[in-house]
Amino acid sequence: MGALDEGHFNVELENGMKIDCLELEFEHQTETLAIENAVSVLLQGLGENIHREGLKKTPLRVAKALLYGTKGYKQSAEDIVHGALFPEAGLNDAVGHAGGAGGLVLVRDLDLFSYCESCLLPFQFKCHVGYVPSGQRVVGLSKLSRVADVFAKRLQDPQRLADEICLALHHGIKPAGVAVVLQCSHIHFPNLESFLLDSNHQEYVKALVRSGSGVFENDNSDNWSDFLSLLRFRGVDMNKIPVKGSEVCWCPSQSSSAKISSKIGPPNPRMISAVTSILTSLGEDPLRKELVGTPSRFLKWLMNFQNTNLEMKLNGFVRNKTSPFIAGCEVGQNKDQMHSELNLSFWSQCEHHLLPFCGVVHIGYFQGEGFSLIAKSLLQSIVHFYGFKLQVQERLTRQIAETVASVLGGDVMVVVEANHTCMISRGIEKFGSSTATFAVLGRFAADSKARAMFLQSIPNSAASGGS
Repeated sequence: MGALDEGHFNVELENGMKIDCLELEFEHQTETLAIENAVSVLLQGLGENIHREGLKKTPLRVAKALLYGTKGYKQSAEDIVHGALFPEAGLNDAVGHAGGAGGLVLVRDLDLFSYCESCLLPFQFKCHVGYVPSGQRVVGLSKLSRVADVFAKRLQDPQRLADEICLALHHGIKPAGVAVVLQCSHIHFPNLESFLLDSNHQEYVKALVRSGSGVFENDNSDNWSDFLSLLRFRGVDMNKIPVKGSEVCWCPSQSSSAKISSKIGPPNPRMISAVTSILTSLGEDPLRKELVGTPSRFLKWLMNFQNTNLEMKLNGFVRNKTSPFIAGCEVGQNKDQMHSELNLSFWSQCEHHLLPFCGVVHIGYFQGEGFSLIAKSLLQSIVHFYGFKLQVQERLTRQIAETVASVLGGDVMVVVEANHTCMISRGIEKFGSSTATFAVLGRFAADSKARAMFLQSIPNSAASGGS
């Protein structure tokens, strides 16, 4: 037995895995309780039972995630840089001795996340930050990342985020100039109706922004050319970076296509007040012009997942096994032939953290005796039915498998691949990760060759990534 005995380990599991000190950091703050109460109001507004298993600790989990993701309001970039400046002989007015001591210093590919101020959903970004030293001063390289993270851990939009990182480093290091480039990815949430109509829905919106000070103030300077040449393998195209002052809001919640579903009524005043309370608890001013419409925009997304009985058009197929869905298909024509539908897209909302996850579903099946093949549209309808709810991926996978089995005779395998927003936020920050789950019923449960044949048919990297 290791240092943590089994009995103690079980207690820790029952208490919500409090082994990690990060989990305890925000638990007893007054802001935490206020956010918990607000989240309970939101869950009730979705028609959920806040006491059911899976939701009992959701208010606390959401509160801790939000407070961690906005802890930058209580941090100072000046404190981080102060004490991390080191003298380096030969640096004077951005000109150094032989060996390039006075040249550009660049740190690339810093994977960070922030919360969008327009909709309160996390977005991830790669930060490339550099400076030209002067005055015989250089700064510890890790401080460039830490300063960027201070401003990332606030409600932001990409351009202001880049500007704040740039300005803080310029004041703290006093270099000849600072340059910042951000490659941002924002989840492009649909509503249920638009998603059903648009099978090619774009899952992420991208933004590329930059900010410069000192020798980088001129967008066409040689210094920028040097900086960007070192990013040429990072997908940074200088021609795609908008001219400063010409930016439009990148958040999909403010786009002209962001329509409210007809199934969603007018905003619930109690839920609007709850989101406003969350903004206040995070240390923000809900009356700041960029935040005035944020509660309504957040609810526009959240209400897609209210606990209602969405229509799943099985057309009585479960009750009438012989009703064909594919014209000309013989009933049970070849019980040894495996059929599949791959890359059925889905969206859902994690019930543990109220954060979105999305990806693709792959379904393999053998046509049961007395059953007919069914159209892809029906399988997609089943996926949507279980996706647009508060969910966990494991349950989603099982529910799809059981329902498909009921209409196809029981020999079914379902694989779900998804990207979870909660994996880039709330202290985890595992960028680029994806989660795969599968369920097997009937023949697939016993036949390893059938499972292998289906798994080999799934294309690589099917789940869409955020960056």
